[in-house]
Amino acid sequence: MTEYADFLKEVVSEKHKAIKETKRHYPEEELRLKLEEPRIWRPFKANISQAGKLNIIAEIKRTSPSQEFLREDFDLLQIARLYQNAGAGAISILTEEKYFSGKIAYLKQARKISELPILRKDFIFEPYQLYESKFFGADAVLLIAELLREGRLSEFLALAKRLELDCLVEVNSLDDLKYALDQGAEIIGLNSRNLHTLEIDKKTADSLIKYIPEDRIVVAESAIKTHRDYLKYQKLKVNALLIGSALMKAEDIKKKFSDIVNGSAVKKVVKKTPAKSGKKSGGKPR
Repeated sequence: MTEYADFLKEVVSEKHKAIKETKRHYPEEELRLKLEEPRIWRPFKANISQAGKLNIIAEIKRTSPSQEFLREDFDLLQIARLYQNAGAGAISILTEEKYFSGKIAYLKQARKISELPILRKDFIFEPYQLYESKFFGADAVLLIAELLREGRLSEFLALAKRLELDCLVEVNSLDDLKYALDQGAEIIGLNSRNLHTLEIDKKTADSLIKYIPEDRIVVAESAIKTHRDYLKYQKLKVNALLIGSALMKAEDIKKKFSDIVNGSAVKKVVKKTPAKSGKKSGGKPR
Protein backbone atom coordinates (compact mmCIF):
# COMPACT_ATOMS: atom_id res chain seq x y z
CA MET A 1 0.00 0.00 0.00
CA THR A 2 1.30 3.46 -0.91
CA GLU A 3 2.03 5.71 2.05
CA TYR A 4 0.40 9.17 2.10
CA ALA A 5 1.26 12.02 4.46
CA ASP A 6 -2.38 13.12 4.22
CA PHE A 7 -4.43 11.34 1.58
CA LEU A 8 -7.44 13.65 1.67
CA LYS A 9 -5.29 16.76 1.31
CA GLU A 10 -3.36 15.21 -1.58
CA VAL A 11 -6.40 14.00 -3.51
CA VAL A 12 -8.21 17.34 -3.16
CA SER A 13 -5.16 19.17 -4.49
CA GLU A 14 -5.11 16.91 -7.55
CA LYS A 15 -8.86 17.22 -7.96
CA HIS A 16 -8.61 21.01 -8.26
CA LYS A 17 -6.36 20.52 -11.29
CA ALA A 18 -8.66 17.90 -12.82
CA ILE A 19 -11.74 20.13 -12.49
CA LYS A 20 -10.01 22.95 -14.35
CA GLU A 21 -9.35 20.60 -17.24
CA THR A 22 -12.89 19.21 -17.20
CA LYS A 23 -14.39 22.70 -17.36
CA ARG A 24 -12.54 23.31 -20.61
CA HIS A 25 -14.38 20.42 -22.25
CA TYR A 26 -17.72 20.87 -20.46
CA PRO A 27 -18.30 24.54 -19.51
CA GLU A 28 -20.78 25.00 -16.65
CA GLU A 29 -23.22 27.05 -18.74
CA GLU A 30 -23.34 24.31 -21.34
CA LEU A 31 -24.10 21.71 -18.67
CA ARG A 32 -26.87 23.85 -17.20
CA LEU A 33 -28.57 24.21 -20.57
CA LYS A 34 -28.44 20.49 -21.25
CA LEU A 35 -29.91 19.74 -17.82
CA GLU A 36 -33.11 21.46 -18.85
CA GLU A 37 -33.88 18.46 -21.04
CA PRO A 38 -36.28 15.88 -19.48
CA ARG A 39 -34.53 13.12 -17.52
CA ILE A 40 -35.66 9.94 -15.83
CA TRP A 41 -35.39 10.24 -12.05
CA ARG A 42 -34.38 7.18 -10.05
CA PRO A 43 -35.14 7.08 -6.29
CA PHE A 44 -31.77 6.54 -4.59
CA LYS A 45 -33.00 7.56 -1.13
CA ALA A 46 -36.08 5.32 -1.29
CA ASN A 47 -34.11 2.34 -2.66
CA ILE A 48 -31.53 2.33 0.13
CA SER A 49 -34.06 2.76 2.93
CA GLN A 50 -36.53 0.00 2.13
CA ALA A 51 -38.05 -1.20 5.40
CA GLY A 52 -37.53 -4.70 6.73
CA LYS A 53 -34.12 -5.26 5.13
CA LEU A 54 -30.52 -4.14 5.21
CA ASN A 55 -30.07 -2.60 1.78
CA ILE A 56 -26.86 -2.83 -0.24
CA ILE A 57 -25.14 -0.10 -2.25
CA ALA A 58 -22.71 -2.09 -4.42
CA GLU A 59 -19.66 -0.15 -5.55
CA ILE A 60 -17.72 -0.21 -8.79
CA LYS A 61 -14.05 0.79 -8.56
CA ARG A 62 -11.01 -0.53 -10.35
CA THR A 63 -8.31 0.47 -7.89
CA SER A 64 -8.12 1.72 -4.32
CA PRO A 65 -5.37 3.78 -2.62
CA SER A 66 -5.64 1.55 0.46
CA GLN A 67 -5.36 -1.74 -1.45
CA GLU A 68 -4.29 -0.57 -4.91
CA PHE A 69 -5.27 -2.80 -7.85
CA LEU A 70 -8.56 -4.59 -7.19
CA ARG A 71 -9.73 -6.29 -10.36
CA GLU A 72 -7.92 -7.45 -13.48
CA ASP A 73 -10.96 -8.42 -15.59
CA PHE A 74 -12.71 -5.09 -15.14
CA ASP A 75 -15.91 -4.99 -17.18
CA LEU A 76 -18.07 -2.10 -15.99
CA LEU A 77 -21.26 -3.21 -17.74
CA GLN A 78 -20.98 -6.81 -16.61
CA ILE A 79 -20.37 -5.75 -13.01
CA ALA A 80 -23.33 -3.35 -13.05
CA ARG A 81 -25.53 -6.14 -14.41
CA LEU A 82 -24.28 -8.58 -11.76
CA TYR A 83 -25.01 -6.10 -8.97
CA GLN A 84 -28.57 -5.60 -10.17
CA ASN A 85 -29.17 -9.35 -10.51
CA ALA A 86 -27.66 -9.99 -7.08
CA GLY A 87 -30.21 -7.72 -5.43
CA ALA A 88 -28.40 -4.42 -4.81
CA GLY A 89 -30.57 -1.39 -4.05
CA ALA A 90 -28.20 1.04 -5.76
CA ILE A 91 -24.82 1.23 -7.47
CA SER A 92 -21.94 3.46 -6.35
CA ILE A 93 -19.35 4.41 -8.97
CA LEU A 94 -15.94 5.90 -8.22
CA THR A 95 -15.25 8.58 -10.80
CA GLU A 96 -11.97 9.95 -9.40
CA GLU A 97 -9.27 9.19 -11.95
CA LYS A 98 -5.79 9.37 -10.41
CA TYR A 99 -6.26 7.32 -7.24
CA PHE A 100 -9.25 5.12 -8.14
CA SER A 101 -8.86 4.78 -11.94
CA GLY A 102 -12.41 6.07 -12.34
CA LYS A 103 -14.07 7.97 -15.18
CA ILE A 104 -17.06 10.30 -15.15
CA ALA A 105 -18.26 8.51 -18.31
CA TYR A 106 -18.82 5.35 -16.22
CA LEU A 107 -22.01 6.95 -14.90
CA LYS A 108 -23.66 7.12 -18.32
CA GLN A 109 -22.43 3.68 -19.30
CA ALA A 110 -23.79 2.01 -16.18
CA ARG A 111 -27.08 3.87 -16.47
CA LYS A 112 -27.69 2.30 -19.89
CA ILE A 113 -27.33 -1.25 -18.60
CA SER A 114 -28.85 -1.00 -15.11
CA GLU A 115 -32.16 0.26 -13.79
CA LEU A 116 -30.72 0.92 -10.32
CA PRO A 117 -30.12 4.46 -9.06
CA ILE A 118 -26.48 5.49 -9.32
CA LEU A 119 -24.38 7.25 -6.70
CA ARG A 120 -21.41 9.27 -7.92
CA LYS A 121 -18.62 8.78 -5.40
CA ASP A 122 -15.88 11.37 -5.70
CA PHE A 123 -14.34 14.34 -3.89
CA ILE A 124 -16.93 17.05 -4.48
CA PHE A 125 -16.27 20.59 -3.30
CA GLU A 126 -17.32 22.82 -6.23
CA PRO A 127 -20.94 23.47 -7.34
CA TYR A 128 -19.82 22.70 -10.89
CA GLN A 129 -19.38 19.05 -9.87
CA LEU A 130 -23.07 18.76 -9.03
CA TYR A 131 -24.10 19.95 -12.50
CA GLU A 132 -21.50 17.58 -13.95
CA SER A 133 -22.84 14.67 -11.87
CA LYS A 134 -26.39 15.21 -13.04
CA PHE A 135 -25.37 15.66 -16.66
CA PHE A 136 -23.46 12.38 -16.74
CA GLY A 137 -26.28 10.37 -15.17
CA ALA A 138 -25.90 10.33 -11.39
CA ASP A 139 -29.02 10.08 -9.22
CA ALA A 140 -27.10 10.86 -6.04
CA VAL A 141 -23.71 12.20 -4.97
CA LEU A 142 -21.35 11.63 -2.08
CA LEU A 143 -20.58 14.78 -0.09
CA ILE A 144 -17.80 14.67 2.49
CA ALA A 145 -18.80 16.89 5.41
CA GLU A 146 -15.21 17.85 6.17
CA LEU A 147 -14.72 19.29 2.67
CA LEU A 148 -17.77 21.54 2.88
CA ARG A 149 -17.32 23.42 6.14
CA GLU A 150 -18.44 26.93 7.12
CA GLY A 151 -22.01 26.34 5.99
CA ARG A 152 -21.10 25.23 2.47
CA LEU A 153 -22.70 21.83 3.03
CA SER A 154 -26.20 23.31 3.32
CA GLU A 155 -25.59 25.25 0.07
CA PHE A 156 -24.61 22.05 -1.73
CA LEU A 157 -27.59 20.18 -0.30
CA ALA A 158 -29.92 22.93 -1.54
CA LEU A 159 -28.41 22.96 -5.04
CA ALA A 160 -28.50 19.16 -5.21
CA LYS A 161 -32.17 19.21 -4.28
CA ARG A 162 -32.90 21.62 -7.13
CA LEU A 163 -31.09 19.26 -9.48
CA GLU A 164 -32.99 16.24 -8.09
CA LEU A 165 -29.83 14.65 -6.69
CA ASP A 166 -29.93 12.80 -3.38
CA CYS A 167 -26.90 13.32 -1.14
CA LEU A 168 -25.03 10.78 0.95
CA VAL A 169 -23.17 12.94 3.48
CA GLU A 170 -20.09 11.17 4.77
CA VAL A 171 -18.68 11.64 8.28
CA ASN A 172 -15.91 10.03 10.29
CA SER A 173 -16.11 11.90 13.62
CA LEU A 174 -18.69 13.21 16.06
CA ASP A 175 -17.81 16.77 15.12
CA ASP A 176 -18.47 16.07 11.43
CA LEU A 177 -21.70 14.25 12.30
CA LYS A 178 -23.08 17.12 14.37
CA TYR A 179 -22.19 19.54 11.60
CA ALA A 180 -23.86 17.38 8.93
CA LEU A 181 -27.05 17.07 10.97
CA ASP A 182 -27.10 20.80 11.67
CA GLN A 183 -26.71 21.50 7.94
CA GLY A 184 -29.75 19.35 7.11
CA ALA A 185 -28.22 16.10 5.86
CA GLU A 186 -30.89 13.41 5.47
CA ILE A 187 -28.64 10.48 4.51
CA ILE A 188 -25.62 9.99 6.76
CA GLY A 189 -22.66 7.82 5.73
CA LEU A 190 -20.60 6.52 8.64
CA ASN A 191 -17.17 5.88 7.14
CA SER A 192 -14.95 3.58 9.19
CA ARG A 193 -11.96 4.75 7.16
CA ASN A 194 -10.10 7.90 8.14
CA LEU A 195 -9.53 9.68 4.83
CA HIS A 196 -6.38 11.39 6.07
CA THR A 197 -4.52 8.24 7.17
CA LEU A 198 -6.63 5.61 5.34
CA GLU A 199 -6.72 3.64 8.60
CA ILE A 200 -9.82 1.67 9.57
CA ASP A 201 -11.61 1.87 12.91
CA LYS A 202 -14.51 -0.59 12.98
CA LYS A 203 -15.91 1.07 16.12
CA THR A 204 -16.76 4.26 14.22
CA ALA A 205 -20.37 3.32 13.48
CA ASP A 206 -20.95 1.98 16.99
CA SER A 207 -19.78 5.22 18.57
CA LEU A 208 -21.65 7.61 16.24
CA ILE A 209 -24.99 5.99 15.43
CA LYS A 210 -26.52 6.81 18.84
CA TYR A 211 -26.30 10.52 17.98
CA ILE A 212 -28.32 10.20 14.76
CA PRO A 213 -32.07 10.98 14.91
CA GLU A 214 -34.39 8.16 13.89
CA ASP A 215 -35.76 10.12 10.93
CA ARG A 216 -32.37 10.06 9.15
CA ILE A 217 -31.12 7.31 6.85
CA VAL A 218 -27.84 5.70 7.91
CA VAL A 219 -25.29 4.04 5.62
CA ALA A 220 -22.25 2.14 6.92
CA GLU A 221 -19.13 2.42 4.76
CA SER A 222 -15.71 0.73 4.40
CA ALA A 223 -14.22 -2.63 5.45
CA ILE A 224 -17.45 -4.58 5.07
CA LYS A 225 -16.34 -8.02 3.93
CA THR A 226 -18.25 -10.81 5.66
CA HIS A 227 -21.66 -11.99 6.82
CA ARG A 228 -20.48 -11.25 10.35
CA ASP A 229 -20.03 -7.60 9.36
CA TYR A 230 -23.50 -7.67 7.82
CA LEU A 231 -25.03 -9.02 11.04
CA LYS A 232 -23.21 -6.41 13.11
CA TYR A 233 -24.70 -3.52 11.13
CA GLN A 234 -28.08 -5.22 11.02
CA LYS A 235 -28.00 -5.23 14.82
CA LEU A 236 -27.07 -1.54 14.81
CA LYS A 237 -30.14 -0.96 12.61
CA VAL A 238 -28.40 0.95 9.86
CA ASN A 239 -30.41 1.25 6.64
CA ALA A 240 -27.76 0.30 4.12
CA LEU A 241 -24.21 -0.91 3.59
CA LEU A 242 -21.86 0.49 0.97
CA ILE A 243 -19.65 -2.41 -0.14
CA GLY A 244 -16.83 -2.00 -2.65
CA SER A 245 -13.47 -3.76 -2.36
CA ALA A 246 -14.82 -7.07 -1.07
CA LEU A 247 -17.05 -7.41 -4.14
CA MET A 248 -14.54 -6.06 -6.64
CA LYS A 249 -11.84 -8.51 -5.48
CA ALA A 250 -14.14 -11.53 -5.54
CA GLU A 251 -13.67 -14.14 -8.25
CA ASP A 252 -17.43 -14.65 -8.28
CA ILE A 253 -19.09 -11.30 -7.52
CA LYS A 254 -22.63 -12.60 -7.28
CA LYS A 255 -21.61 -15.39 -4.88
CA LYS A 256 -19.65 -12.98 -2.70
CA PHE A 257 -22.67 -10.67 -2.56
CA SER A 258 -24.81 -13.59 -1.43
CA ASP A 259 -22.22 -14.77 1.10
CA ILE A 260 -22.12 -11.35 2.74
CA VAL A 261 -25.90 -11.03 2.91
CA ASN A 262 -26.91 -14.64 3.60
CA GLY A 263 -23.78 -16.29 4.93
CA SER A 264 -21.72 -18.96 3.21
CA ALA A 265 -23.50 -22.21 2.42
CA VAL A 266 -21.22 -24.76 4.05
CA LYS A 267 -21.95 -28.34 3.23
CA LYS A 268 -21.56 -30.61 6.20
CA VAL A 269 -19.77 -33.80 5.36
CA VAL A 270 -20.95 -36.68 7.52
CA LYS A 271 -18.33 -39.31 7.95
CA LYS A 272 -19.70 -42.80 7.86
CA THR A 273 -18.53 -45.01 10.68
CA PRO A 274 -17.41 -48.42 9.43
CA ALA A 275 -19.92 -51.11 10.33
CA LYS A 276 -18.85 -53.24 13.26
CA SER A 277 -18.77 -56.97 12.96
CA GLY A 278 -21.07 -57.24 15.93
CA LYS A 279 -18.99 -59.96 17.57
CA LYS A 280 -17.06 -59.89 20.75
CA SER A 281 -14.78 -62.55 22.06
CA GLY A 282 -17.02 -65.14 23.72
CA GLY A 283 -20.18 -63.03 23.29
CA LYS A 284 -23.32 -62.85 21.16
CA PRO A 285 -24.00 -60.50 18.29
CA ARG A 286 -25.74 -57.21 19.29
